[in-house]
Parts: sequence; C-alpha cells; structure tokens
Amino acid sequence: MNVASEKTRKGCGALSYMETYRMMLRCIIAILFIWSVSLTAESNSLVLNEAIARLGQSMRETEDELIRDMLAGTASVINCVAGVNGDNPTEITRADIDGITAVLQNNDGDFIATVIEGQDKFGTGPVRDSYFGLSHTGMIGQLEACNGFLYKAQYASQSNISPSEWGNVGNVRFFLSSRGSITTAGSLLGANIYNNFITAQDSYAKIEQNSVSAKFIYHPPGHGDDPAELRQTGAWRMAQVPKITNDAWIISLRATLG
Repeated sequence: MNVASEKTRKGCGALSYMETYRMMLRCIIAILFIWSVSLTAESNSLVLNEAIARLGQSMRETEDELIRDMLAGTASVINCVAGVNGDNPTEITRADIDGITAVLQNNDGDFIATVIEGQDKFGTGPVRDSYFGLSHTGMIGQLEACNGFLYKAQYASQSNISPSEWGNVGNVRFFLSSRGSITTAGSLLGANIYNNFITAQDSYAKIEQNSVSAKFIYHPPGHGDDPAELRQTGAWRMAQVPKITNDAWIISLRATLG
C-alpha cells in the first residue's frame, strides 16, 4: 500500500530548485506467527543448564531459518552464467558477483560495510565498501576459487569481524552457514542450486510483536502441576515474521558447484 502526500515548496533552501516534492510512505503488511520450543527436566540443575544452552541456539537458528526461507521464496533471482561447468546456472565467478554489485548500485542500494583501509601488514589487503552475501558452507571452495578472493584473516583490520564471515570478493563480503539455502536438484543438469543472497542495506526486516518478542522462559521445580517439586521447565517463545522491504536491494544469485 502506498500513501502519497505532497507539500508545496516555501523557501526551503536545499529544495529551492523544486516546485514540489513528494514523500512516499510504504505500509508493510505481514502476518505474525508465534514460534516456541519447550522442555521439561527432572530436578537436576546440571541437566537443565546444558539443555538451556541448546535452547538458546535453537531459538537463533530458527530465526535464521525463517529469514532464509522467506528470502528463498521471495527474493529476485539471477543465475550465474560466467562459469564453465556447462550447467544452468553455472558455478559462481567474479564476473557474476560484479554483475550483482552493478545491479544493486544501479538500484541505489547502499553498502552495508564501509571500506577497510590497507595497512603496512604482511599478507593483508584493503576491503572495499561492501554488500553482504549470505551463502551456504558448500560454497567455500567456489568462493575461494573466485578471482580476487580475500580471506577474512587477510583483512587489514580485524575489528568487528563475525565468526561466520569467510571472505571478500570485489564489493561483497560473504557470510556462510550450514543452514544456507539450497534448491535440491534444480539446475538444468539436475544438480543442487546454491542460493546466495546478496543484500544491500535495509533490504529486509524482521517484524516483531512488542509484547511477544524473543523471550526465554524458566520455571523452577514446584511451578504449575508439580506438587512434589520434581520438574523444572525451560522454553523460548517469539512472535515475528521476516519481510523484504525493498525488492530492488536484494538479489538471489543462484549457482551450482564447479
């Protein structure tokens, strides 16, 4: 839904060349779902403490999977075509990645990370202003084979580097996960397709309900129907939905393996 409002120029210095300007407001409509996982343990704090650590991981991985599935189903798609494996799409190459950078630049997509300047350190190099690439760990060898690939360990500065980041190609810094997106047997030759989401700033969002945002819940022994105080429970709950906010600022670059 688009709502437009128009305001007549009245001596606004920076806008003096305009007679009017138009402000476009977009209302994002999304359906929220409540997601939860719970467990019950005997009255043994060591058992529940270990399980709680897994519950926290479960919650964050569920968030990742919800975003992954949303992007796989709704993001605009471009196939890799510059590879030599004879499939469609081909394996990923520097030319394919640079092509996505050009598309996002032409769509006025803002970079997410600013430049990392080069320093007088052996074996390091500068990193350009970058978009982010969200990929599957199966892409490791393919990315490393791209012309100009730079491992994150070779960045001139190691400040604010995520453990999931693998490296940089051109103007894209790649982040990998074993839960990345794969389309099984989807290529021309029946190979798996790896969906690499190349995103500019503010291309998608996670919409939450304020009263039911991500929350961990613990009840000690004796809570509820536990008169003998033998059981304790832990759970997580969240009400949220991921949503693309601008289709022009995120591209699914589809690739097979070389």
